[in-house]
Amino acid sequence: MKIIITGTSGMVGEGVLHEAVNHPKVTDVLVIGRKNSGLKHPKITELLIQDFFQATDALSSVKGYDACFFCLGVSSVGIDKDLYEKLTYTLTLDFAKAILPNNPNLTFCYISGSGTDSSEKGRLHWARVKGKTENELLALGFKDAYAVRPGYLQPTPGLKNTHPYYAYVKWMYPVFKVLMPAFFSTLAELGQAMLALTIKGYEKKHIEVKDILLLAKQSA
Repeated sequence: MKIIITGTSGMVGEGVLHEAVNHPKVTDVLVIGRKNSGLKHPKITELLIQDFFQATDALSSVKGYDACFFCLGVSSVGIDKDLYEKLTYTLTLDFAKAILPNNPNLTFCYISGSGTDSSEKGRLHWARVKGKTENELLALGFKDAYAVRPGYLQPTPGLKNTHPYYAYVKWMYPVFKVLMPAFFSTLAELGQAMLALTIKGYEKKHIEVKDILLLAKQSA
């Protein structure tokens, strides 16, 4: 499999990349970002795009990929609503529309979030924006597409982009995993689930935590 991954400078993207390069069925990984990541692995090549809102020309040479794991995103905390929508909805759809024509057999996996509002009518702005993004991505016409909605993610040990606060809360993971299993998974399980979606597909298009846990066991 040949896979595209965005957002590898963040914790989620880095963790998904880690699972991809270590999977025996993955032969090539194209990391797309704004800056050189410094990543070194025989399977990895990089494509730098300074402006993701003007990416059509840069992406015109990207052809024949089996999957795109879109892990690029921002938190809604402390950000203007219009800017959040631009960086979440507009950027994601622009990228997807640019990658689609030359990759007709591609499976697009979008990292969304637990609590996303598919109706686009709920009280929370971030949830409505994520829902709108999901809805339009799923209707674009990719061979397959999924909205992946993780909750709390236990980081993968040894990766460099783990948020510092995890050092203070990760010890609680075993407890909350028992108390609220529908909201807790590991970052490794997320990456494995996305690989399983590409390899085997799934009957649901909105992938909740319980689906992530099930799919992670099927990624071999």
